[in-house]
Amino acid sequence: MNVYAVKRLTPSNQIIDVRVPASKSILNRAMLLAALSQGVVRLECGAFSADTRAFLRCLNALGIQTEQDGEGVTVHGCGGDIPNKTARLNVESAGTAARFLTVALAFCGGDYTLDSSEQMRKRPMKELLDLLQTLGVCVEYLQEEGKFPFRLTSTGITAKSAAVDTEKSSQYASAILLSASALSSPFTLTLTGARTRGSYVQITLDMLDAFHVPYARNGNDVTVFPAQGAPNEVSIEPDLSGACYFYALSLLFRTKVRVHGVRSTCMQGDKKFLSILEEKGVRFTDTEKGLLADGSGVSSFSGFNVDMRDFSDQALTLSAIAPFATSPTVILNVGHIRLQECDRINAICENLNALGIPTTSNGNDVFITPAQIQGGTVRTFDDHRVAMAFALIGLKTGNVVIENPECCRKTFDTYFEILDKLTK
Repeated sequence: MNVYAVKRLTPSNQIIDVRVPASKSILNRAMLLAALSQGVVRLECGAFSADTRAFLRCLNALGIQTEQDGEGVTVHGCGGDIPNKTARLNVESAGTAARFLTVALAFCGGDYTLDSSEQMRKRPMKELLDLLQTLGVCVEYLQEEGKFPFRLTSTGITAKSAAVDTEKSSQYASAILLSASALSSPFTLTLTGARTRGSYVQITLDMLDAFHVPYARNGNDVTVFPAQGAPNEVSIEPDLSGACYFYALSLLFRTKVRVHGVRSTCMQGDKKFLSILEEKGVRFTDTEKGLLADGSGVSSFSGFNVDMRDFSDQALTLSAIAPFATSPTVILNVGHIRLQECDRINAICENLNALGIPTTSNGNDVFITPAQIQGGTVRTFDDHRVAMAFALIGLKTGNVVIENPECCRKTFDTYFEILDKLTK
């Protein structure tokens, strides 16, 4: 078994300076909008993650031309008329590509067979595919109902409206809003559930703006109008989800951390995690190079009690910080993360308990009691965020081993290379 033994980090008086990949959430939205547009769009995003490469391979299989280099990718839009209307696609483990491309193909029309990695085959797609079937799309399951692989046959969407429950997945809503940009007439999506104004929905609306796609929001109804042409270039923000692992070090080590390119004005919902750090005494300042976190004034910090429904990618990060607090932590309303790359609540509870940290869950919330770290091996369940988050405990204690560190390539190829440089 391939493992990574995390070395203890001994911070100096120097600023910890790091770079992270482009935001996958923003980049994948931009790639789909660029592919559906009527122009040629340059996306400035730097290096690609495995998920992004999978997305690009799918676009190429559809006959959409892309050109990559070290600074980004140029996408030649098809104007909603996909060149290859019969194709076999493999989204691999890219959850965003899985949802976005499935809906886009349904909206544009064609006959497609979609498959994925074994990990992605375990993740539910039924609610989204059921919705597409109500819109006239034919779905034939090739193995287990409601999951990859399946055959999708569509003559295009002629319906003028639909409704999506954001509690189950805001990605479903985003996929429909993005794909509606390719239609020749307005399409209205009604958002229901608890996350109708969630951060990922807002990112989608911001990207519609960036790609000159008009929309109107009236309460929980969002109407998307046909695109009005595409921008020549779009710059993609650095991934704040990846940056948060390093910003957490400012609190854990009472040190200064700067992530290049991150700004306090970024559109990503994980800004709320930075607010949590700020409440514990970390100060944030915009600098020319990027947002600087200064935890040098923090002597200790109490536990957290926070609703993470709308920035749940950081539930694992907070779980890795919580053992070093002076009082218990409660993470609220994250039941939906059981359906992500793995059952992330189970990953939190199993790994923290194995490391000697009493941790329980009532199904939707997580309860963590600080204790002495015993050390041991972290099971990643092939989930990149489990690997990256629990490495923080190893940086603090020096007695944690991460199994299958390669799973981080899904979103952050160089994560453990950066840790090696930090701990030399």
